[in-house]
Amino acid sequence: MECAVLSDPRNAAFVVRLHFHDCFVQGCDGSVLLDDTITLQGEKKASTNIHSLKGFRIIDRIKNSLESECPGIVSCADILTIAARDAVILVGGPYWEIPLGRMDSTTAGYELADANLPSANEGLLSIISKFLYQGLSVTDMVALSGAHTIGMARCENFRERIYGDFEATSNDGNNPISKSYLDKLRSICPPVGKAAENNITAMDNVTPEVFDNSYFHMLMREEGLMNSDQELYSSLLGMETRALVKKYAAEPLAFFQQFSDSMVKLGNITNYDSYFTGEVRTNCRFINT
Repeated sequence: MECAVLSDPRNAAFVVRLHFHDCFVQGCDGSVLLDDTITLQGEKKASTNIHSLKGFRIIDRIKNSLESECPGIVSCADILTIAARDAVILVGGPYWEIPLGRMDSTTAGYELADANLPSANEGLLSIISKFLYQGLSVTDMVALSGAHTIGMARCENFRERIYGDFEATSNDGNNPISKSYLDKLRSICPPVGKAAENNITAMDNVTPEVFDNSYFHMLMREEGLMNSDQELYSSLLGMETRALVKKYAAEPLAFFQQFSDSMVKLGNITNYDSYFTGEVRTNCRFINT
């Protein structure tokens, strides 16, 4: 992971996102890593994943190294969970202990990926319900959203925000910094056209390669990049989430502690079927023959 993050700091966000997308579909069982085969439809081509997931080769390299040293011992699900933790540390975030022993699934959840994963323009109550379904609280949701302090977003995912209420929410549109930021975003992402949909920008425009609490300051300036981000602070239904955003903006150590605790909870979402049918894959992309 150190080599991967040194070569490109964005790799930290790629691996954290992979872990999140894995755990929200069938639990933390490595199902997100499976390629399509004749007999299995993986999750990679689900609409919520197809353009947003990268970092698979990083996990492949770690798996290959482990298999050469201790074959058949460490599951891809455990590798991904540890790699996400290490990724956060390597860009300045906190450390947390990880319970181990996950098994790799022999199935994937293509339909569940679209049903379970939050989307960029989703409303606050819908997002909360998806976290509660996974056994995660509103506090967990706000803390885990803080992972958007690293990584990039595609034009397709923030277009609706920057041509919607961004100007109205960002200090009534009178802040010259917000105005120049909005102009920059609109230059990256024009209002129409598929050609620009894959253009990217940092989700944290202040310290995009550092894991810190800058994301929450952005939300308080009402400069959240995606609608789902800004909803945490600006939604009329978000009294609890708004208070947590203010807390984590003011207290970075409180954010780090809660993020660590919430990542442990995320990593403990279980695929109970894997206790009976799970395995330790030799290759993370394919179930064992």
